[in-house]
Amino acid sequence: MGADDKISNKAEEMKGRAKEGMGRATDDERLEAEGRADQSKSKVKQAGEKAKDAARHVKDAFKH
Repeated sequence: MGADDKISNKAEEMKGRAKEGMGRATDDERLEAEGRADQSKSKVKQAGEKAKDAARHVKDAFKH
């Protein structure tokens, strides 16, 4: 996983947490749900990047 992707995905997750917290604080269910959705998307992206990294490591292990 590239450093830029890690930072971008983590920033998206933090933005989602902030949205969720703001929604909870203002009793705005829609904003709270958007925040949870942003966090979920970010976590899926992070998992995909980790899977790519794992596959790359396995591929490299068989080369050597």
